[in-house]
Amino acid sequence: MNSALPFGSQVGTSAAEHLSPSFPERAARGTADKLRAWQQEAIAEYFLREPKDFLVAATPGAGKTTFALRLVTELLAQRKIDRVTVVAPTEHLKRQWADAAHRVGVRLDPSFTNAQGWAGKHFHGVAVTYAQVATRAALHRSMTEGGRTLVILDEVHHGGDALSWGDAIREAFEPATRRLSLTGTPFRSDTSPIPFVTYYPDEHGIRTSQANYAYGYGRALADGVVRPVIFLAYAGRMRWRTRTGDEMEARLGEGDTKDITAQAWRTALDPEGEWVPAVLKAANRRLTEVRRSIPDAGGLVIATDHYAARAYADILERVSGETPTIVLSDEKAASGRIAEFAVSDSRWMVAVRMVSEGVDIPRLGVGVYATSAATPLYFAQAIGRFVRTRRRGETASIFLPSVPSLLGLAAAMELQRDHALDRDPGEGLEEILLDDDAADDANRVESASGDALLFDFAALGSEAAFDRVLFDGDEFGAGAAPDSAEELDFIGIPGLLEPDQVKELLRHRHQRQARRIGDRQRQVDESGVAAEIVPLYRTLKEQRALLNSLVGMRAKGSGEPHGIIHAELRRMAGGPAVPHASVSQLQARIDLLRRGLRS
Repeated sequence: MNSALPFGSQVGTSAAEHLSPSFPERAARGTADKLRAWQQEAIAEYFLREPKDFLVAATPGAGKTTFALRLVTELLAQRKIDRVTVVAPTEHLKRQWADAAHRVGVRLDPSFTNAQGWAGKHFHGVAVTYAQVATRAALHRSMTEGGRTLVILDEVHHGGDALSWGDAIREAFEPATRRLSLTGTPFRSDTSPIPFVTYYPDEHGIRTSQANYAYGYGRALADGVVRPVIFLAYAGRMRWRTRTGDEMEARLGEGDTKDITAQAWRTALDPEGEWVPAVLKAANRRLTEVRRSIPDAGGLVIATDHYAARAYADILERVSGETPTIVLSDEKAASGRIAEFAVSDSRWMVAVRMVSEGVDIPRLGVGVYATSAATPLYFAQAIGRFVRTRRRGETASIFLPSVPSLLGLAAAMELQRDHALDRDPGEGLEEILLDDDAADDANRVESASGDALLFDFAALGSEAAFDRVLFDGDEFGAGAAPDSAEELDFIGIPGLLEPDQVKELLRHRHQRQARRIGDRQRQVDESGVAAEIVPLYRTLKEQRALLNSLVGMRAKGSGEPHGIIHAELRRMAGGPAVPHASVSQLQARIDLLRRGLRS
């Protein structure tokens, strides 16, 4: 192919400056009226050296496609490339790239198939999937060699999904004139190297991916480029029968062993129990509140499998009075349903995993993380669907099980991650505890027992309880029953607030809840008769929760660390550390704090 553009009119860089991504009905993802500061910085960094390989790690929702298409228009206008190949994870994203490129005067063919053998000359290039390239790497290499080609590897970490994929991508695109790699999650749960990514050893000798330009969630949040996220965690009591026939009971999120946590989590997600309906009801109430300020706000439930997705949709229809959109697979019809939902004002979509990275539905404001996938990679991709901002004051609300691994990932949202090779294969197993492949492996091992053949795992019942809210590095709330005033305090905050207003309101609701708990306790103390005989372990848990809430209030008012306040209370009231203190010892510390807070 010669260096001339494939058709008469040349691509100009101004074509990328006409439309805003804030309004999906008027503009495709990847177009912007002007570049954001980070995009300008990344463009400047690229043209300082114009390297063959350039990796941009930018948080989901920051505008990687806008940056990439601006770079494409610059390179085409300067005649430094002749053609473009975009490689994306899914069929839906191929069409999304093609639509965005069309808005800036770049023609990509998302319908290209390997059987065609060559792209039409009326296109600047093609949009293909990683699986498509892996099937016929030699064909794509031939196309790459047919002209000066820029290859855009979208969500490039997928290049390490399988050894054969990585090898195929290297074979197909090694002769490219330029390669631009994009990722919103520059890390993997395994140690498979990502093609065309540079790794340098850190101070411990572990090879770590090196981005040419990085723009993390923390900086994007400070810039107002993405939304802050409120995580609403729900715990509750779970009952199930193991594969060996034993009946078990545990409270979700109480720091049990990994296998108990996994089975309690699995029980919570069972649509036949009470946990899922209670959480979906709360999420729907939250969506109603958000829609008072943002009328087209939508919600997304992420399910583990097709059966659960359909069951969740039935529950949502009863709760909301509206039939949700269901997306079950990465097929053409599913892609159309996503696109239709993106521009509608309907309330809910239920999806099985495929609505993850890159899928652009800016109006999503409320999510329910009802899946067993627990890797940092998948969690970041899923939450990334909710952080795309359209106006000031928008906040995303994510409902999730109160499981330590998920709460840890939620608390670490602002951390910058890189992909590390050379890890101990056993390191990080807790992170992948409930990922689907790991669960399947565990089940196969368990079923090797002869006794296990006698029974199947069965969820026997579940109850939901509001646990806490995580926001901006802090926790708020101390547990509440569904439909209680305490729960409504947190799910009913306005949908359009600045982050500092959200935090102040959550702090106020937290203090109000602590006062309500204290008032109820005093009423019982004064009457001398408890409403019911409560097991000791539950009384201890409530006392610890109340004490921690009051310590948190004191810390926010005084600026003292929590540990210092706890140490001073032990000095004044006596007794051991909180986990070993009795009810009366905990109450003595609570009384000291109450007197101090009132004074």
